[in-house]
Amino acid sequence: MSTFKTVNPATGKDLQTYHLMSRNEAMERVEACHAAFEDWRGLTHLERAAHLKQIAQTLRDHADELATLMTQETGKLLKDGKTEVEICAQICDYTAQHGPDLLADEDRTYGPDQKRSVVSYQPVGVIYSIQPWNFPLYQPIRVLAANLMAGNGCVLKHASICTGTGLRLRELCIKAGLPEDLFQVILIDHDTSDALIAHPKVRGVTLTGSDAAGRHVGAVAGKALKKTVLELGSNDAYLVLEDADIETAVKFSVMGRLYNNGETCVSAKRFIVTEKVYDDFVAAFVAQMQAIRMGDPTDADTQLGPLSSTDQFETVKKQVEDSVARGAKILCGGNPAKDAGAYYPATVLADLAPGMPAYDDEIFGPVASVIRAKDDDNAMRLANESRYGLGGGIFTQDQDRAFALARDHFDTGMVRINSFGAMDPNMPFGGVKDSGYGREHGGFGMKEFVNVKAIFLP
Repeated sequence: MSTFKTVNPATGKDLQTYHLMSRNEAMERVEACHAAFEDWRGLTHLERAAHLKQIAQTLRDHADELATLMTQETGKLLKDGKTEVEICAQICDYTAQHGPDLLADEDRTYGPDQKRSVVSYQPVGVIYSIQPWNFPLYQPIRVLAANLMAGNGCVLKHASICTGTGLRLRELCIKAGLPEDLFQVILIDHDTSDALIAHPKVRGVTLTGSDAAGRHVGAVAGKALKKTVLELGSNDAYLVLEDADIETAVKFSVMGRLYNNGETCVSAKRFIVTEKVYDDFVAAFVAQMQAIRMGDPTDADTQLGPLSSTDQFETVKKQVEDSVARGAKILCGGNPAKDAGAYYPATVLADLAPGMPAYDDEIFGPVASVIRAKDDDNAMRLANESRYGLGGGIFTQDQDRAFALARDHFDTGMVRINSFGAMDPNMPFGGVKDSGYGREHGGFGMKEFVNVKAIFLP
């Protein structure tokens, strides 16, 4: 039987050894989840909401433990892990509060006689959730909460490096009173995962990951006629327009690039700066990036921890080296210490051009790409040239103009104006183009995997 280990990226020490499940065992978990779903679907929305509220409280009760585990498995700053637990609890609370109204039957009429009809949002069954390692608790919870409220069951395949967090989440959900088989965590390889997608009891598939992974899972699910929601990578552009307040722009640019050690799909990655303010912005930005304190993720004074694994470290290192080989200039960082494990310093690259990884691709680490634009119009055009379209940002003192650019021109699912943030339970989360499709949060996620049923009354 195949095994794998989880490793602390800050120390290089092994944490736990796990066994992969056989294909038969994984399929049995799906069948068990479906059986639990048959009972769960009979609960009212308010009854489901009560379970979510209890899960929220249980997460808060175990916040320190969960944050420590996430830090051990992924190198996440301990303080960020505690914030993540609270965000997860808020998602459960939000879903419990708003789900009953959002999923309630809707009265309508049909035909010339305006006869009564009803639109009903009915659960469909087992939802297969494939999640990454950068937010070990948040990624599974945002799928789980929405689908529990909708009346579905959930089977989670988590990233192997944060297996402990996935398993502990299931234990805590059961402790909170969730039926034991309704939420399953399976440890399987990619071939078994593909086979599971085709299982007749799996009614939908959601993945958060790279666009390459999204293409694969989307193709396998499409062949099986399974609906998918894909939240994929991005290369988010933050525009520094000619009238931007430089202090504000630099503050949120540093925050946006280094949040979660730079390993966030919706973090600021490309900084497209107009010629008029380029020198001022770059000087201040580089100075603040150079001053960042990198070190032990459990230390409250640390601002940047290690990357999630040595594999991720090597990926980021190669992307930077390839960009430099093609003409990019390192303004700070970019030279990790030898034998430093998975620690990669805060880095700023300039003189970028198409064909470089730092220009075209997502760098999932603390590396900022600064791109010079002629003017505001050129900056907007450069932002939209990316194949990605998850999020983005605009720094300007003209808020009305920023809103118009965000609404009418920015080709992304989300836009921040003079700020940075990862998500909010009340706002939709998702992208366009190679960043995927479908939405989570803001009530939208609760309706992604339901049967929108039309009932016509005589």
